[in-house]
Amino acid sequence: MTKQITVLGASGFVGSAVTRALARQPVRLRAVSRRNLAPPSGQAETTVVTADLTDRAALADAVAGSDAIVYLLLADGGWRVAETEEAERVNLGVMRDLVDVIGAAGGEPPLVIYGGAASQVGVPPREPIDGSEPDEPGTPYDKQKLAAEQVLKKATADGLVRGISLRLPTVFGENPAEGANLDRGVVSAMARRALDGQDLTIWGDGTVRRDLVHVEDIAAAFTAALAAPDALVGGHWLLGAGRGDQLADVFRLVAKEMADHTGRSPVDVTCVEPPSHAPATDLRSVTIDSTPFRAITGWRPEISLPEGVRRTVAALTTPVHGKART
Repeated sequence: MTKQITVLGASGFVGSAVTRALARQPVRLRAVSRRNLAPPSGQAETTVVTADLTDRAALADAVAGSDAIVYLLLADGGWRVAETEEAERVNLGVMRDLVDVIGAAGGEPPLVIYGGAASQVGVPPREPIDGSEPDEPGTPYDKQKLAAEQVLKKATADGLVRGISLRLPTVFGENPAEGANLDRGVVSAMARRALDGQDLTIWGDGTVRRDLVHVEDIAAAFTAALAAPDALVGGHWLLGAGRGDQLADVFRLVAKEMADHTGRSPVDVTCVEPPSHAPATDLRSVTIDSTPFRAITGWRPEISLPEGVRRTVAALTTPVHGKART
């Protein structure tokens, strides 16, 4: 029988990339999101469901009969609004509801793959991190992400689900899906500033590093986990390129690519003092060793940073209905 895979958060930046990747496989695919989403083309038998998953009944309907569920929900505004009750409901409450509705339905425990965050560890105690470190999240967002992961792990131990958490690095890239969210991360934010002719500013001296992975490589990690889940179930696994790219170099690359696409001179990249409210995690470098996940699945990032930045800039400068994408 053809496997039923359900993606929760299918119109999000990562969710839409995962949905596109799964659509190329011979599966039954259910893409669930809050907004209308054009079904991606491919071999999959795809059904698009528009639903508010904070409604428990709607959630139960959305996941009914699923062999595997990919959980990629994120409150509007992301980590910036995590302190609100509405954000906590999406980031954590829906995971609790999901476990409850699956338990009430009975039957064979479905596979649930959760999109966590490498930042759940808090201030990195070392470089690189590999997932064996103790978690000490310092922001409301990371606390909610860790709490949701813990709910999933407990449900796995209780035999209700077969849970896997994939902790994501700094994800960037373009999003061609109609109706899907565009990337609001640091690379695209700087590309939009460069497109507007604004200088690119970095907190500190520019030597802080981030482990940047293109969104299509992240989608490939989810499909790899779906293909070989058994050894992954019950654990959390870090995804990363292992490079640790200095933000000053990344921003200069963005400025150069935007200049190449627009024919203008590159905007300046300048360092500024970080604001007093900056989280400690923003001022510390992060490099990720994803060897444990790679050894099990064979996954590894394929898109280089220069190629990923080029594609991101090209997408932002491609006219849509006569205007650049924003």
